[in-house]
Amino acid sequence: MDSASHSSPDGRLEAVALRHNAGETPRVVAQARAWMAEQMLALAQRHGVAVRRDRDLLTLLSRCEVGDEIPPELYAAVAQVLVWLYRCNSQLAAGADRAGPVDPSAAA
Repeated sequence: MDSASHSSPDGRLEAVALRHNAGETPRVVAQARAWMAEQMLALAQRHGVAVRRDRDLLTLLSRCEVGDEIPPELYAAVAQVLVWLYRCNSQLAAGADRAGPVDPSAAA
């Protein structure tokens, strides 16, 4: 799962989570604002889920309903996020073989 987050123009935190299974179109699996977004991001962090902060993508993804596949016009943008996520996962896997934590946000 991957999450996108950013603060809205009114300063409230927002977050959207995607799920992608091989061979399937990514889906929006969660959306939250304010306190719930904070909780969602904390849960993602506890479970090692990479979070990408991208205001533009968040704005587009927040128009989708939970359970919806992402629309075709977002395929390219979400593909870029998936490439970023795979790099994060590779770094994390490499980090498991050596001492010290790996910061997934550094792989942007």
